[in-house]
Amino acid sequence: MHRQDQQRDLELILRSRTPLVTIETRDEPRVLEMLKAITLKGFASEHLPLFRWTVTDGLQRLDISLEPQLHNAEPTEALRHIRAVTKAGVYVLLDFHPYLKDPVNIRLLKDICITFATNARQLILLSHEISLPKELEAYAARFEMALPNETQREAIVRRVAREYVDQHPGQSVKTDSYAYELLIQNLAGLTEGDTEQLARNAIFVDGAITHSDLPGVMQAKYELLNRGGTLHFEYDTRQFADIGGLDKLKRWLAQRKPAFAHTTQTAHLDTPKGVLLIGVQGCGKSLAARATAGILGIPLLRLDFAALYNKYHGETERNLRESLQTADVMAPCVLWIDEIEKGLAGSGGETGTTQRVLSSFLAWLADKQSRVFVVATANDISALPPELVRKGRFDEIFFVDLPDHEVRQTILAIHLKKREQPGAGIDLDAVAAATEGFSGAELEQIVVSALYAAHAQNSALTTPILLAEVAATRPLSVVMQEKLLALRRWAKGRTVPCN
Repeated sequence: MHRQDQQRDLELILRSRTPLVTIETRDEPRVLEMLKAITLKGFASEHLPLFRWTVTDGLQRLDISLEPQLHNAEPTEALRHIRAVTKAGVYVLLDFHPYLKDPVNIRLLKDICITFATNARQLILLSHEISLPKELEAYAARFEMALPNETQREAIVRRVAREYVDQHPGQSVKTDSYAYELLIQNLAGLTEGDTEQLARNAIFVDGAITHSDLPGVMQAKYELLNRGGTLHFEYDTRQFADIGGLDKLKRWLAQRKPAFAHTTQTAHLDTPKGVLLIGVQGCGKSLAARATAGILGIPLLRLDFAALYNKYHGETERNLRESLQTADVMAPCVLWIDEIEKGLAGSGGETGTTQRVLSSFLAWLADKQSRVFVVATANDISALPPELVRKGRFDEIFFVDLPDHEVRQTILAIHLKKREQPGAGIDLDAVAAATEGFSGAELEQIVVSALYAAHAQNSALTTPILLAEVAATRPLSVVMQEKLLALRRWAKGRTVPCN
C-alpha cells in the first residue's frame, strides 16, 4: 500500500467521527507526518487543530508552532484538560499504554468519547503496543499501518544507493544480483524507517551489496523485532555431520530443503509446517533443531515458552502473538520450541491461560502461510496435550531413541575428533559395546571425564580409561527404566523412528 493510500484510509477513519483511534506502530514520525497533512488540508467543515501529548513535554500543538504545555505532562491532568476543552480538535497521545491500567484514566477517556457528539475532541492512541480496556472498545477503531511491500522496499534500497553515490562522487554501488534480491526479501516486515536504516548499514560500509551483508541484516532485523525477549536468535546452527544417527530425519529434511529456496522450480511445493521430535533426554533433539537450520540454510529462532507467561490478563497471549508475528516476518527461518510440553503444562483445563496459548499456537500452525519451519521437542509425553499430537498438526512426528551400537561408535568418534583426540589407539567398538543404554549426552560426558582422568594420570587417552568412566556411570536408561519403556510403547505406531 502506497503512503498516499494509507493517508487516505486514516483520513476516512477520522472523517467517520470515531472518538478514539488506536495505532500500533514503531514508525511514530510517519504517522505524525500523515496526521499533520490530513489536519492541515482539513477533513471537517473547518480546520481542526492537531495536538501531541508526551509524558515529557505535555500537550503541544503541531499544526502551528506553539510551545509545549508542560503543566499537562501528567497523564490524568492532560485528560482532564482535554475533557474540559470546548473546541473540536485531534489529540495524539504518544506511549499512553502504561496509563491505561488506571481506572481514573479509563473513566476520563470514556467521558471524552461519550461527549464526542456534542464536543468533537478526537483521541488517537499511538504506541508500539496498545491493550485497550474493555470499557473503551465500543468507542474505538483500530488503524493498521501497512509495512512496505516488495516494490517499496526496492525503491528504498535504490534511494539509499543513490545517496551513497551522491556522497561518493565517481563511485557506484557494486551489487551481486542474487544478494540484492535476498536483501529486498530479508527487509520484509520492517517499518519504512527501519528498512532505510538497515539498507544504509549494508550499503554505506563498503559501497556494495553482497552475501556478506545478509547475516548482519538478519541479526539487526531480529533485534528490531524481538523487543519482548521471548525469542532468541541462535548463532550456533550445526550440521548433521556433527550428530550421530537420526538418518531418517536427515533424509526427510534433505528432501524438503528445496521448498525453502523459493525458486520457480519449487513454486509447486507446499511449504513444510515442521516436525515434532519426541524422545529420550540427551539423545540429540536440541542438536537436531540446530542442525535443521543448518541443513536448510536459514536462521534459527528459539521460542522461550517460560518467558511468555505474564501475571497480567491477556499479556501472555499478546507475547505469543508478537513472537509468532516476529517469526513470520523473519521467514524463511526455523522456529525451535524446546521442551514444548513444559510451556503447555496444564492446558488440559487446569488453567485458562495455557489453554488459550495452546489454541493460539495451534491456530497459527494451521493457518500460517509464511516459510517458518517449526521444530518442537518433547521429553514427557504424559504432559503433551492430545491436540498437539493429532495427525496433521506437524508434517511428521519423529521418535528419538537411545543410539544403537553403530551410532554410539559414530557419536564417540565425533566427540573425540571435536577434542582433537586421535582415535586410532582407541577401541571404539569395545567402548560402544560397553555403553549400551547410554544417551548421546552421556557418551559425550564419558569422553569429557576420561580426558580429565587421563590428564590427571599424565597419560594419553586410552580405551581402559574410557571403559573405567563407563563403569562408573549409571545411565538414565537404568535410573528411569520404567519411564523409558512407557515412552517406547507410546511411540510405537504413533511416530517415525529417527534411526
